[in-house]
Amino acid sequence: MTDIPRKEHPFPQFERTNWVNLNGTWQFEIDRGRSGTDRRLFEAKQLGSEIAVPFCPESALSGIGDKDFMDCVWYKRKVTLPESFIGVRTILHIGACDYHTTVWVNGKEAGTHFGGYVSFSFDITDLLTEGENDITIRALDDTRSGKEPSGKQCFLYHSMGCHYTRTTGIWQTVWLESVPSSYIVSAKYYTSLDGTVRIVAATKNGFGKTLAVKASFGGKTVAEGSALVRGDRTEIVLKIDAPMLWGPGTPNLYDLELSMGEDLVKSYFGIREVSTADHRFYVNGKSVFGRFILDQGFYPDGIYTAPTEEALRKDIELSMACGYNGARLHQKIFEPRFLYWADRLGYLVWGEHANWGLDIAGIDAWKSFPAEWLEALERDFNHPSIIGWCPFNETQGNQDNDLLKFVYDLTKSLDPTRPVIDTSGWVHVGGHCDMVDCHDYEQDPAKFKEKYDKLMTGEPIEGTTQDLCFVSEFGGTWWAPGVKGGWGYGASPADMDEFLTRYEGLVSALLANDKLCAFCYTQLTDVEQEQNGLYTYDRRAKFPVDRLYAITSAKAAVED
Repeated sequence: MTDIPRKEHPFPQFERTNWVNLNGTWQFEIDRGRSGTDRRLFEAKQLGSEIAVPFCPESALSGIGDKDFMDCVWYKRKVTLPESFIGVRTILHIGACDYHTTVWVNGKEAGTHFGGYVSFSFDITDLLTEGENDITIRALDDTRSGKEPSGKQCFLYHSMGCHYTRTTGIWQTVWLESVPSSYIVSAKYYTSLDGTVRIVAATKNGFGKTLAVKASFGGKTVAEGSALVRGDRTEIVLKIDAPMLWGPGTPNLYDLELSMGEDLVKSYFGIREVSTADHRFYVNGKSVFGRFILDQGFYPDGIYTAPTEEALRKDIELSMACGYNGARLHQKIFEPRFLYWADRLGYLVWGEHANWGLDIAGIDAWKSFPAEWLEALERDFNHPSIIGWCPFNETQGNQDNDLLKFVYDLTKSLDPTRPVIDTSGWVHVGGHCDMVDCHDYEQDPAKFKEKYDKLMTGEPIEGTTQDLCFVSEFGGTWWAPGVKGGWGYGASPADMDEFLTRYEGLVSALLANDKLCAFCYTQLTDVEQEQNGLYTYDRRAKFPVDRLYAITSAKAAVED
């Protein structure tokens, strides 16, 4: 497997030993006329070119590098199953594929999925034959339709403003997994600070079998439990003595094994609690100031896809080196492997969908958005690093408030354990926001401080309310000396000292405010023409990192 790109297991919170990574060379064809189905490409022996999966065809790492609009693309690969897959069920997993995906196995349709950001799978057992099997995948994607969430993918040919190179088709790992006829489908973990861990597992064909769980810490078993399966959901409650809590900078994680009959799944969890009250954000009952940075999750050579797992971890480490304890994962649902490293490093993150590109005033939004958001909530629920949800960002004045209310209520019903921001930045829906936030790119530190100091005196602030506790976008200062073109917020500082003075003024104004509990600086890295990152697009430091760390990590007024 050494020659396979992104060869690591793509879902470390739910890992079986018997799996096959299908990344690497696939046959590929761009179908600009969307005629491939009529031409029955799902039965074809050969497509027109090749591509390196899991990289999108727009990227250099894919071997294609086509930046034009591709409304339809096809993938094809031959697969011979290993002997360990014989006599069991075979599940085909696709980490993410943008946007409307259909899969054929040996010329027969296996399933279809709508959504460009969340993992999905199909049981393909009954379509397989002995020996070689043909897997064909088609992706339809129209970022200009207004009917699909597309985040920061540009709706024009050239990247412009804060819209960047598009991602079409497969952009996360494709893999096969074998399971017995009775198996564990998924599990959710609800933890309490007293060490109570409630495990709710979904199973298939498990009636009458025993579901068992074992938790360990540092290689030592700390709790075990079991229950008889009587339906498609089974609950087991563990009690862990003297629990080690997960938090920022203290990433204590428990290993977990789930078993039922012949099925064995390895997982993990963190014990932690997040809450908000009276302009404070609490982790495990302690007031914590959220020093978040905006992370867009773009890479020069992979676009949406990190070139290596090490690149995912490095982005978190680069942020922490500048004094940040977390990030807004902006306009993109990040892959599970990034969240794994956030869990491992004690890094706080806000989960967000990619609502830009979707006309949320239109009826199609009701079809395309809630279903995929629900899938994201289910897939990523167990990550202790996720400390809040924000399904929408900067929705317009013509937004459908009923849609925003529905998605907020849906989120709270599926996950009552985390705060939810209905729509970050602009037009909030009354009574449907747990942390009122705003976006502000004022570059004058004196004016910036004067504005937010009004929170402490009770004076009204134009464009927001006294409930404001989170400045969730600020800064964004343009800095790219010697680079022609591009943009950032405000006039570029004359020199490094002026930048650092401005940065310190903006940051310290928020840290010193006892009515604010979090901020989010724009942004971690430059992205294409947007040149306001603390690092360049290829992850080189633009400023003295130690100076940034000292400024960002200074004690906040609301910290315990």
